[in-house]
Amino acid sequence: MRPDDRSEVPMSPSNLQDVLDAASSTVEHLRSSQIGAYIYPVVPSEFTNWRREVRAWRETAVLFDQTHHMVNLYVSGPDAFKVISDTAFNGMANFPVSTAKQYVPVTPAGHVIGDGILFREAEDQFTFVGRAPSANWLQFQAETGGYDVEVVKDDRSPSRPYGHAVSRSVWRFQIQGPAAWDVIEKVNGGPVEQLKFFHMAHMDVAGAQVRTLRHGMAGAPGLELWGPYETYEASRAAILEAGAEFGIEIVGSRAYSSNTLESGWIPSPLPAIYTGDELAAYRQWLPAAGYEATNALAGSFVSENIEDYYLTPWDLGYGGFVKYDHDYIGRDALAAIDPTTQRKKVTLAWNAEDLARIITSPLNVDGPDYMYFDLPIANYGSSSYDAVLDAAGKVVGFSMFTGYSANERRGLSLATVDQDVEIGTELRLVWGEPGGGSAKSTVQPHEQTEVQVIVSPAPYAVTARADYHGGWRSAQA
Repeated sequence: MRPDDRSEVPMSPSNLQDVLDAASSTVEHLRSSQIGAYIYPVVPSEFTNWRREVRAWRETAVLFDQTHHMVNLYVSGPDAFKVISDTAFNGMANFPVSTAKQYVPVTPAGHVIGDGILFREAEDQFTFVGRAPSANWLQFQAETGGYDVEVVKDDRSPSRPYGHAVSRSVWRFQIQGPAAWDVIEKVNGGPVEQLKFFHMAHMDVAGAQVRTLRHGMAGAPGLELWGPYETYEASRAAILEAGAEFGIEIVGSRAYSSNTLESGWIPSPLPAIYTGDELAAYRQWLPAAGYEATNALAGSFVSENIEDYYLTPWDLGYGGFVKYDHDYIGRDALAAIDPTTQRKKVTLAWNAEDLARIITSPLNVDGPDYMYFDLPIANYGSSSYDAVLDAAGKVVGFSMFTGYSANERRGLSLATVDQDVEIGTELRLVWGEPGGGSAKSTVQPHEQTEVQVIVSPAPYAVTARADYHGGWRSAQA
């Protein structure tokens, strides 16, 4: 080859669009991801055992360590509120300082990119906390949209640190459970006002004042707290010392994610950014090895069209948040959607005998061998789409997050199903991938099987339905 002849030199992709252009199929690229299992980094898998830790958020109190698995994106400056208002379909008329909102951006076509929590910590100072897709979208808009803002990204801790030191801008804990408030007031050294849901305040932890958010992931009054990362050890020790007499348990990463099966939040829909000329610049901005490029798409539902995996706010239970009182990306597309034609969020309760058959299949020397069902969370991809069928075999929805609740003693899936599917309906969930399974590193050769499921409310837990604040956790009827 001549020195100036580079036509045969393969170029490494430099952004997501390059990756997609080189792939024969976007769907197959994502279904063959080699990223491996989704890991909640740094926090140990278990402190006692995951069953005991799960029961504690119903019976006593727990300490959730949320320090490492989420992105912190800090947006500040004169246009900080404007960039958020321009990208959020929530009503923005009432967003005072020291409150928080769910942040769920959509594409110009009205499809969900992701979600997270926005904290308004000062007039022109916001913090987004959540998974990568929404953080990336907000950062892109802030940096390329002509806004007068400063953006600082504190990325999630590495999934596999391999002995390297890990540091974050802040530690982030939650104290939850029936005895949570007793623990909180003992840590504080006195009474703490129970503010309204998603309102912020302060309290004392280990001799220092930290910020708090009124939260309730476990169905009882609780707080999320955060402070400088250098005070992590002292703050954690103070909470555990105060909580000892109330039976506080530290929740490991294995039990942590199963909380959403009870509370009804679908954590990881596929970000709807892989198509559309209007998103070409965004795909060129995203890195070639980032979340969107390596995202592992899993499940029994397979379509050659990546847009068949896209979801609207109503599909995920966010329809009540959609407002038209301001201009934002995707507003016109959402306004053109008839909510009564959209799917709705539910919980699917698995038949116990079918679940037992799947869990014990590794003991079948001569088969069949079904897709492995790990406990307590059985997801084997970042974004899960298992086909849900009616009696006639028609696909009426997707199961999107699956596992086992030690509190409910049931296999459960968070799902989105057709609007006319009623609570109590029996459906069939197809477990496992076609053709013996995809090339994902988390998949072993297996056979598909069907599971009987009962359409149930979301949240599934009675305590959550009765006690949670309205919004995405509200029961879907």
